[in-house]
Amino acid sequence: MKETWRWYGPLDQIQLSEIRQTGAAGIVTALHETPYGEVWKRNTIVERRNKIRTAGFEWDVVESLPLHEDIKRGTGDLSTLFANYRQSMANLAAEGIRIICYNFMPLLDWTRTNLKSPIDAGGTCLRFSAFRMAAFEICMLERKDAEKDYPPEAIERAYNWFAHATEEDKSELLNAIMAGLPGAYDRYDVEGLRYALKSYHGLSVDDLRANYRLFLNEVIPTAQELGIRLCVHPDDPPQNILGLPRIVSNSNDIAWIINAFPAQSNGLTLCSGSLGASPNNNVVEIAQRYADRIHFAHLRNVRKEPDGSFEEATHLDGDTDMTALCQVLLDEEKRRRQHLSGEWQIPYRPDHGHELLSDSERGTFPGYPLIGRLRGLAEIRGVIHALSA
Repeated sequence: MKETWRWYGPLDQIQLSEIRQTGAAGIVTALHETPYGEVWKRNTIVERRNKIRTAGFEWDVVESLPLHEDIKRGTGDLSTLFANYRQSMANLAAEGIRIICYNFMPLLDWTRTNLKSPIDAGGTCLRFSAFRMAAFEICMLERKDAEKDYPPEAIERAYNWFAHATEEDKSELLNAIMAGLPGAYDRYDVEGLRYALKSYHGLSVDDLRANYRLFLNEVIPTAQELGIRLCVHPDDPPQNILGLPRIVSNSNDIAWIINAFPAQSNGLTLCSGSLGASPNNNVVEIAQRYADRIHFAHLRNVRKEPDGSFEEATHLDGDTDMTALCQVLLDEEKRRRQHLSGEWQIPYRPDHGHELLSDSERGTFPGYPLIGRLRGLAEIRGVIHALSA
């Protein structure tokens, strides 16, 4: 397995020279400055790739080549958006970059309610609190029927939290929920989010799947021609958010995606933390079932709670058996090396991490500190080394 590291380019407080010291061999990045739906220009790709090469790396994975919201809604000038996406893929392939991670989460990307939740040993972690999310949806956003999506105990705590919350508390909650959009240009206040949600009114699971199938039909043939492996990232968390359907949340969803366009270019980003946030998902079994379609892996761990809350655990100390998961990926690599020509390695990166020691002083993107991820990388490296011995 190839060790990679997510880097946010010029937006990142962590320098490539520092990443070099982690021992990671490749970079995962994107042109985060490019607005969604526009073509990634080849000269810009070359400039970013050359900067990465000068630092001693290769640009191994694009994360992400984002989808414009019109594609998810099935509205607007789709022909231009699909053409732009295909051209961006072609420009990437021309520079030797052939793994593209993306997601199909409507409106919001990964969602948390606490960006600096204290942990017992010191430091902080990302956390999703069911009652805080309920407070946001029910009391701040005032979304109709939001109470139907939460258990009674979460609703009771939500009203209690809101009754005592300061304006600063409410602002911090909104900022946390918006934090999962590092490359996007849209950051919503409460009223703006209400307005944005109107554009999805009435969208069902079947509607979203139909729009997803159209996307696959439009881009996978081009990916096949270019030798590109597209890999969808699971929903994070794997449940409906803000009343919007999510369709990449479990094993059955993944099966639907693969069957919607059964080509090797239509694959999966195995995110152990996203899938692991649902008590109904066995991440190791999902990895075994779809091993041949895993083009990229995010390795992290979460610890779940009965009300639907969860927090980021250390990489080896959560609900997912990380040793067993790494064994599945190593077994798949061995199969590829024996039976396939061409690239056989599965790139992975240590996903998220606790803010430890001086991490809190760096101002890095939430979930992407230097020391916390370095700890995760070192732990996973040790597991892989032991399993490979």
